[in-house]
Amino acid sequence: MNWQTAATEWINWALKQVEGLANPWTGYQLGIIIITYWAAKIAARVLRPSVEGLINRFGSHPRVGPVLRIPLERLIWIVFASLLLLAGTLMQAVTLPSRSLIIWIAASLATAWVVISIASRFIKNPSLSKIFAVTAWSLAALNIMGLLDQTLAFFDQLAFTMGDFRLSLLMLLKGLAILGILLWLATASSEFAEDRLRKNADISPTLQVLFSKVIKVGLIVAAVAVSLSAIGIDLTALKIFSGALGLGIGFGLQKVVSNLLSGIIILLDRSIKPGDVISLGDTFGWITSLKARYVSVVTRNGVEYLIPNEDFITQQVINWSFSNRRVRLEVKFGVSYDSDPHQVRKLVAEGLLEIDRVLTDPGPVCHVVDFGDSSIDFVARFWMHDPEKGLTNLRGLAYLKIWDILKDNNIAIPYPHREVILRNSEGA
Repeated sequence: MNWQTAATEWINWALKQVEGLANPWTGYQLGIIIITYWAAKIAARVLRPSVEGLINRFGSHPRVGPVLRIPLERLIWIVFASLLLLAGTLMQAVTLPSRSLIIWIAASLATAWVVISIASRFIKNPSLSKIFAVTAWSLAALNIMGLLDQTLAFFDQLAFTMGDFRLSLLMLLKGLAILGILLWLATASSEFAEDRLRKNADISPTLQVLFSKVIKVGLIVAAVAVSLSAIGIDLTALKIFSGALGLGIGFGLQKVVSNLLSGIIILLDRSIKPGDVISLGDTFGWITSLKARYVSVVTRNGVEYLIPNEDFITQQVINWSFSNRRVRLEVKFGVSYDSDPHQVRKLVAEGLLEIDRVLTDPGPVCHVVDFGDSSIDFVARFWMHDPEKGLTNLRGLAYLKIWDILKDNNIAIPYPHREVILRNSEGA
């Protein structure tokens, strides 16, 4: 049977069903359905405050509350389906079963939509949730109306054959459905594994990222392989495709592959990890995540840079917290020659300890470094352990502290000046 024959049979069957509905009871049933829908809207409006009160009473738990609110969003449809079931039961009790057929079909469709729409809310991805809801309800509707077998037969006839391989629209849709379900399971499983790895303190952050990526890629590859096998594609037939893909990588995807391999190298050698404070060129910030193609770096002003992994392999990177989070800063200043340099050294070293972020072990030091033209030049050095909070702001606090110390002790800070002497020569 070809697709034209299947389509003709489907249309003829549908026309017969329509002809069977051409009687006065069809109008009565449609009227009952419309009245029931408006009654459901009114009833849902009346019942909603009471239902919300029960949910607020028993759904205080952060995980239980959102689950209980899912049916509340579909209260109209729940009431509508319940009233249709009640109307169908009453109609069947007072008249022939055939005269309530449409009501039962509407009740079944409404019930199926309620169940499927509630189930779809447990899928986090909005797009996948909508696709699942529409697909599942369409299949349920076709089955309820008795059109499922004819529709599947029609889709199976829409096919093309190449050698021993036959691919129909039905097989393709089944493969896509299997692929969607398996990808959702793979994503959920990888997120669960990633969460468990993140909570394991015995595994370093870089290994956590590496293991999570390996698990995710492996599950996705397995999902695709199973989906292809489900529609009858022999995986050994993909050798030609893999060869073409390798050729494409060699000519046009060098950068992509380079970044992927660089990302694996970064994870293996643990040169950088989430939370590290790094400097790369003009970019200074801390690493928030390591991706397959790039590293996310957030600067102090909130700008997020997506730096290709290859740059961390080929360029010089300053990791302020690679093996030790301690960072030493220094500030330079000068005082007047009238000042006592021994007193200045002591006052500055002790005063810098009053800044919260300055470490006490090792503590700050202050040294004379030069006798300048108009000042005794000093350098103050101190350590901090939280570079992600900023370097410039701490250096600024140190300058202000030194200013206060010198001002409180009447120690002058000189500034360059010149004396110009004008002479009046004779005869001028």
